[in-house]
Amino acid sequence: MDKKIKERGIIFNGEMVRAILDGRKTQTRRILSPRQLKMIDTASSIGECDPLDCGLQDGNSQSYYREWCPFGKVGDRLWVREAFRVHSRATDVATLAYKASEQQSWTQQVARVQIELCTKQVSPEAWTPSIHMPRWASRITLEITDIRVERLNDISEDDAKAEGAPTECCVIGDKHLLGFRSLWKSIYGQDSWQSNPFVWVVEFKRVEEA
Repeated sequence: MDKKIKERGIIFNGEMVRAILDGRKTQTRRILSPRQLKMIDTASSIGECDPLDCGLQDGNSQSYYREWCPFGKVGDRLWVREAFRVHSRATDVATLAYKASEQQSWTQQVARVQIELCTKQVSPEAWTPSIHMPRWASRITLEITDIRVERLNDISEDDAKAEGAPTECCVIGDKHLLGFRSLWKSIYGQDSWQSNPFVWVVEFKRVEEA
């Protein structure tokens, strides 16, 4: 891998992990932090970019916003953090099981890593939470293909589908946008959709590592 390419961990819940594995999820949205909002506001006050409310359609301002993105730049990689456990250890390899895939076949549930990389003991019942997953245990690597900032409610039907959201029925048919809204509320709370925060839109493709 090119030395200039950086890697960062990113957490996904089990439903979204399955959507990535199925090829249904190629985008994720994450709320801009107060610190990031303040830095962009400061930059706009001295003329380095447009304010967020004015510059979302401006390519130059979007380029500036991307400099503050905590997930990296286009071409950088994200390794997925998810709940896992060490199923077994052998002479040369350790077998890891992943909670998101536990309803699937055994070959889809597990991955194997070199034993010298595995620093955890066998835990047949206890899952390691996603936030504590080390890099060596990750089975999914993503390459960032685009980054932008937008308002949460500006998501399109196509983008909601790219988020891996399920559909929900309404009077005009099944819509991914409604499914995404429900999914967002389940993660961030009932008021989070109405507050319509600024979000990072990170587009990616899966990288098959040797």
